[in-house]
Amino acid sequence: MGKYFGTDGVRGIAGVDLTCELAMKLGRGVAAVLTDSTGRKPRILIGKDTRQSGDMLEAALTAGLCSVGADVEALGVLPTPAVAYLVTKYKADAGVVISASHNPMEFNGIKVFASTGYKLPDEVEAQIEAHIDNDCKDIPLATGAGVGQVSFRTDGLRDYVDHLYESVEGDLTGLNVCIDCANGAAAAVAQKLFPRLGAKCTFLGVTPDGKNINDGVGSTHLEKLEKAVVDGGYDCGIAFDGDADRCLACDEKGQEIDGDKIIALLSMMMKAKGKLDADTAVVTVMSNLGFVKFMERQGIHTEKTAVGDRYVLENMRENGYAIGGEQSGHVILLHHATTGDGELTAGKLLTLLAESGKKMSELNGIYAQFPQVLINVEANAAQKAAYKEDEVLAGFIENEQQKLMGMGRVLVRVSGTEPKIRVMVEGENLEEIRACAERIVERINRRILKK
Repeated sequence: MGKYFGTDGVRGIAGVDLTCELAMKLGRGVAAVLTDSTGRKPRILIGKDTRQSGDMLEAALTAGLCSVGADVEALGVLPTPAVAYLVTKYKADAGVVISASHNPMEFNGIKVFASTGYKLPDEVEAQIEAHIDNDCKDIPLATGAGVGQVSFRTDGLRDYVDHLYESVEGDLTGLNVCIDCANGAAAAVAQKLFPRLGAKCTFLGVTPDGKNINDGVGSTHLEKLEKAVVDGGYDCGIAFDGDADRCLACDEKGQEIDGDKIIALLSMMMKAKGKLDADTAVVTVMSNLGFVKFMERQGIHTEKTAVGDRYVLENMRENGYAIGGEQSGHVILLHHATTGDGELTAGKLLTLLAESGKKMSELNGIYAQFPQVLINVEANAAQKAAYKEDEVLAGFIENEQQKLMGMGRVLVRVSGTEPKIRVMVEGENLEEIRACAERIVERINRRILKK
């Protein structure tokens, strides 16, 4: 991770960490690097989610881009994967998304896609960061006719829905589905896509007001969806996060279907249809041991990466794999998309359900998950850095791993998107792993947080 760019763009509380000044400098840096690499006036697409600070940051970012001569095409509210797709369709030089994904509304973020539809390489992000650190003093400002222009596109929603409809290749007729759009960017797309695919749909979280994104709804708050599915007698429920790059689900009994289960189900479907390249799925070290053992029994190899969809994608591209993702619901289907796409994932999962003739609970029961305990410890940037350098703490965590006697695992990591240290312990005995996690948290509190 860089100084400003984390695993998923520049993130922070809008107006505090992610200020208008930083957004403007980021725009100037992006425009300067693109001008240097292309030798021409860049065209930049900008999309955003529904949080209130989006307009403010878009104005500052746009000013920065235009002040260096880049032209901006504003797409309005669209999912992150929509911008990644449209940047290639519209042959733009880059696409920018203003979103903090699954985070609460006070957070926001800026992530940049290259003309290929993939996130910027680390070396390009480093060039942009160097400009920011220098207050962009080395970037000449445009004047007169050289100043960038702003235009507004209204065809992005239609083109993206068409792309998803063609990519899903499914008939959902007969399914009765409850879909939670998190009061975010998924709302407009989902209400056009899934009925068009033939499903009977009821929608939750489709009344964004700038403040209610991810607030008690969406993939980070499944309780409301799970209750609605059971009470309403739906075949299943689907939940997206604020920018719709994640998808989680629940079966007709209200039981959660996480990213591991979705990846397992889609991998099996792809293998049966001869579309699972190298019979491999790429996941992170957070994936459940039950998932890994199940995939082995199906003859599907699992590659494991560090946490973060960018690392999953790097492995997929390098080795030619077709599917990968995270337990949190990021699923990348590389035959159709260059990043995680929640609505594409949902379309494929619902197609599998429709074609199987089974209940979603049957699909959800394909394997038993090992118990996991995850505790998030609030920590600022300095505290996260101190954790990484604490050798005594590292030794304590290794000792806790050894106590599990090979029947479980410990994973402690610094979040790349939130001010947190995440402590995850997995094993066969729930009481044992909970006690292990609590011991680690207590030691982190004493050594790092001084509690």
